[in-house]
Amino acid sequence: MTGWLRRWRRKRILAQKRIPERLWQEVIAAQPLLMQMSAPAQQRLHELATLLVAEKRFYGIAGLQMGPWQTTTIAALGCVPVLELGLDWYRGWYSIVVYPGGFRARHAYPDDAGVVHEQVAELIGEAWDDGPLVLSWDDIQGGAGLDGYNVILHEFAHKLDMRNGVANGMPPLHRGMSQRAWTRAFTDAWSQAQAAVAADEEPVLDRYALESPGEFFAVACEAFFELPERLCAGYPAVYEQLCRFFRQDPLQQRERCRATYPPNC
Repeated sequence: MTGWLRRWRRKRILAQKRIPERLWQEVIAAQPLLMQMSAPAQQRLHELATLLVAEKRFYGIAGLQMGPWQTTTIAALGCVPVLELGLDWYRGWYSIVVYPGGFRARHAYPDDAGVVHEQVAELIGEAWDDGPLVLSWDDIQGGAGLDGYNVILHEFAHKLDMRNGVANGMPPLHRGMSQRAWTRAFTDAWSQAQAAVAADEEPVLDRYALESPGEFFAVACEAFFELPERLCAGYPAVYEQLCRFFRQDPLQQRERCRATYPPNC
């Protein structure tokens, strides 16, 4: 689809299929992360979420019925990372599959000798390269607090990471960003996390971050939006790089929110 046609189509969607205001405000009220955003930011998010609902296909699995509440909740939180980047960062894939709860995933992989093995894992979310994004509704509902645990942010972060190919913790950086500075910030944080775990200390990020560089990036993104004070204090260089990448500063946003709407922040 050409650029002008995409813009025309999106303008038409916003005019005719906008998420109803009452539903939108109910979703905002149920999500502390969204409550602390400014009114202009919530308005931009409303538009992005409307477009995401229109451009992706949502499928409930194992008896889960996907209604407006479910799709709007997923779209609203899923668009937080691209609030200042734009929805085109989610181009190239089309489906969001939602299970009632955790699910089993089977994956085949070859070892160094070329022998193919099958691995079965219990998951709450999964992002496939050029394929669907898979979520657990129970874990979406259980991740509404500002605790650094948000499966939607996590899996959508993987989708951003995959725009450079495999999820390896290096999404496409903007012009003016330094790949060397990004790598140094995340490598140093990785080493600090490993040292903390080896010393039986609690690391800044959830230990699952040490599964791989891709998981470290996704878990850091969860903390960036939900626990910015913790991430900035523990890994200031990572926080700075994520501010540059997302073109957002959650710490400043939270400070403005506390000054204007203290009960919500």
